[in-house]
Amino acid sequence: MAKKNDVIIPEEILMNKIYLIRDQKVMLDSDLAQLYGVETKYLKRQVNRNMDRFPEDFMFEFTNEEFEVLRCQIGTSKETRGGARYTPMAFTEQGVAMLSSVLNSPKAIQINIRIMRIFTKMRKLISDNVEIMKFIQALEQKTNGNTKSIELLFEYMDEMMIKSAHDEAAADGKRENPKRRKAIGFKTNKK
Repeated sequence: MAKKNDVIIPEEILMNKIYLIRDQKVMLDSDLAQLYGVETKYLKRQVNRNMDRFPEDFMFEFTNEEFEVLRCQIGTSKETRGGARYTPMAFTEQGVAMLSSVLNSPKAIQINIRIMRIFTKMRKLISDNVEIMKFIQALEQKTNGNTKSIELLFEYMDEMMIKSAHDEAAADGKRENPKRRKAIGFKTNKK
């Protein structure tokens, strides 16, 4: 149940702030600072004061090349236009959880709880999708073998029908081509 002071941020907004960088799901320092209601420089300062809490698998800084790619992809402004002057920090799920101990405000704690739930939900969705993909691949493998068998079965049936038509024609003393049969059905005198 939501309390009077609870911060309500839609899941979609939080999910859109999670990026895949270096094969890890991460959130950027500027996005986290915005969610926590603090300036990015304050968040960075707190992290730098507590670097022993943020090993490389919790937080990493972008290389200059990654920073340039990020600028192009999400449209961060250039330093000359008042944009980021330092390379961003990227926080993994564990790093975001650790931020709650560094930024010890009620809002930061509430936001962290929401983010942790989003990460958990995303992990479940991914694992569910992996299971579905495995099932589909197994079905594909089964049907690939069946397709050839079904095609072969139809070829045999066609040959048997042609042979049967030849045999019937021979038994009647007629040698007509089995593929040329008279049309059947209701006939009209119209031409």
